[in-house]
Amino acid sequence: MARPKPPPVPESPRELLRGAGLRCTASRLAVLQYLREERRPLSHGELIEALADRGFDAATLYRNLIDLEEAELARRINLGDNVWRFESRASDPREARHTHPHFVCLRCGEILCLPEVQVKLSPAPGTIRSVVDSVSDIVLKGQCAQCA
Repeated sequence: MARPKPPPVPESPRELLRGAGLRCTASRLAVLQYLREERRPLSHGELIEALADRGFDAATLYRNLIDLEEAELARRINLGDNVWRFESRASDPREARHTHPHFVCLRCGEILCLPEVQVKLSPAPGTIRSVVDSVSDIVLKGQCAQCA
């Protein structure tokens, strides 16, 4: 009987950057590490604030976010307020393409990832299926448990 394969070991930020062909600069490592630890979408401004003590330039941090997105190590999303937010993609390639819905509290502005929630869209009779297949961001809005 064959043994089941152990779950994949998450790669270190350094390994992920090298695997994507990116240089491992201090700022790029810090951005990727912070996105992986935070586990929620962050705006450029939130990232600047979080890494302020390290002395990184705001423009450098933004370029790093764009580089990570282009290398498919981060994902850029708009949650309906015209602010780009970035989140880490899973290191397991099977999960990297998986998109999950997000929840935005209309009262306090809290943003939560909902990776355990699956939303299935079915086209209405007579509609074009390709519209449903191209959906990439789903945002649920309401009041969080703290505000309810």
